[in-house]
Amino acid sequence: MKKIHYSWIILIIAFFSIIVAGIIRSSSGVFLIPFEEEFGWDRSMISLAFAISLFLYGFSGPFMAALIESYGLKKMMIGAMSTLLLGISLTYVMQDTWQLILIWGIIIGLGSGLFLTVLSPYVANRWFEKRRGLAIGILTASTATGQLILLPVLAYIIENYSWRLAISLILVLAVMMFVIIVLFMRNTPKEAGVLPYGLEKEEEVPSEPAKRNPVVVAFSVLMEAVKVKGFWLLAGSFFICGLSTSGLIGTHFVSYCLSFGIPMVTAAALLSLMGVFDLIGTTLSGWLSDRFDNRWLLFWYYSLRGASLMLLPFALNEGSMVLLVIFSLFYGLDWIATVPPTVNISRQIFGVAKSGIVYGWIFASHQVGSAVAAFGGGVIFKFFNSYTWAFFMAGVFCVLASLIVMVIKKPQAEVSVQKEALEA
Repeated sequence: MKKIHYSWIILIIAFFSIIVAGIIRSSSGVFLIPFEEEFGWDRSMISLAFAISLFLYGFSGPFMAALIESYGLKKMMIGAMSTLLLGISLTYVMQDTWQLILIWGIIIGLGSGLFLTVLSPYVANRWFEKRRGLAIGILTASTATGQLILLPVLAYIIENYSWRLAISLILVLAVMMFVIIVLFMRNTPKEAGVLPYGLEKEEEVPSEPAKRNPVVVAFSVLMEAVKVKGFWLLAGSFFICGLSTSGLIGTHFVSYCLSFGIPMVTAAALLSLMGVFDLIGTTLSGWLSDRFDNRWLLFWYYSLRGASLMLLPFALNEGSMVLLVIFSLFYGLDWIATVPPTVNISRQIFGVAKSGIVYGWIFASHQVGSAVAAFGGGVIFKFFNSYTWAFFMAGVFCVLASLIVMVIKKPQAEVSVQKEALEA
């Protein structure tokens, strides 16, 4: 029996770590109304806390990538999961909005930063020589799958028991993942006694960068990246990606459904359905990104997402569960299918050594968009008593993103890589 390459074990650990971190961060969608009802807090203030979380975990990305180079992947994963455990535990004792902002905005935001930003490209680029696109697709899919798959369970526990019991379930999952990371995670292929998957000669292994101040590294790479037009185009399109996914759907979809009389468990089940189909769509996107022009993939992903977001208000107004299921399937396939092509293009433009940090900055733009949608959605609801304009405008922005990505120059390296992949 052929032994499983340790790179795939690392991928599995990263996959489930991202799922747990995603569950923690995105559970805000089902806790928004329980927090509002129990503590009497204003919805826009609760949305602000969740927006800060989205903003911080996005902007922590490039620094997390630099810290990995200084302290190693395993130590950083242990530290990040410990931070999440602290935030979850403190949730039991919070009483004021400033505590909500500290716990769910700052602590959980920073704790989830490593897992939900640069871990996927770092593992794919450092542990895989072949099947990088597939690895990125699988790990990226786990980001949204974790955010969505357990929401019906959490919603059921909240409706029938209490939000504190739902927090307990999340806490147990985080503890289990912490133990697995401590026991089985490794920093590099060399530490595990293997070469990156698909690499045959040891001399071909990229040399480890010298340890430098992570803040200096992060900003020095940014200074180089901002001089490149492709960076701004990727960052701009990814801003819209964040605005139209986790910031809007992840934070306000359940509340939007509730405003039309759809039960919380049903709304959460629709989100979970998106998560299942995201696993399929994003994994497939990773496979496609190894074979086809990544710009055209992004064009279609953003165009189709925009169309689906414009369909949602119509489906809710009609009260059609069939249309809502169609939306969930369609939108789920496209939830974060944009990530593998974006990671590929950034690697092709900036190289393997710098692509992790560059992608961290691009993802920071994604999270600015998420934060704008999370907070803006709450403000729009406050003024119009409806989310319809928020979702419709997000659809329009997605159409704009589909045009932005086509301005990106096709890297010459991509041509030969796609030809080799198609011939394989």
